[in-house]
Amino acid sequence: MALGKSRMFFKQALGNPRKTGAVAPSSRHLAKHMLDLSGLAESRVIAEYGPGTGSFTRHILARLRPDQRFFCVEINPDFANALRQEHPGLSVHVGCASGIASFCQQEEVAGIDCVVSGLPWAVFPDPLQTSILESMLAVMPPGGSFVTFAYLQGLFLPAGRKFRRHLGRYFSRVERSSVVWLNFPPAVVYHCRK
Repeated sequence: MALGKSRMFFKQALGNPRKTGAVAPSSRHLAKHMLDLSGLAESRVIAEYGPGTGSFTRHILARLRPDQRFFCVEINPDFANALRQEHPGLSVHVGCASGIASFCQQEEVAGIDCVVSGLPWAVFPDPLQTSILESMLAVMPPGGSFVTFAYLQGLFLPAGRKFRRHLGRYFSRVERSSVVWLNFPPAVVYHCRK
């Protein structure tokens, strides 16, 4: 199963690298690091942006309590269909994360307390970064949690540096983890609070 997911991910990355943003799914080590920092346990409504083949999704599902709501936003319909097949009953919306207000309405929730993001921020142009962040903050209460990651090499790209500056402007607290070396490519995790 894991080999099939890697092949699918690689095929999608070759076909549309600006949407996929990576050549391999994230490792379980990165997933654990992300979720340990996420604030998932204290959240009522959780959304995952860019779940891809589900590297974080399965770990989120394993930690969810019955009283928590969880849904995904995935722009790639092939990834979305694969996620639905692997996790029957999982709510997966196909579209851009900037449409989060509409997805919240469809889920019949007022907002989201926690966002776990696998989006490739360093390949996004500035207007898209801004649109997604502002849309998310509009449906997130004070104290809401946002966790995402950046590949080590992406930290030095103009879009990666701009993304880090955006985080500082939009969130009251931004923390960056040490490098998660057991991921390909190595990555750091950003944990932010509104």
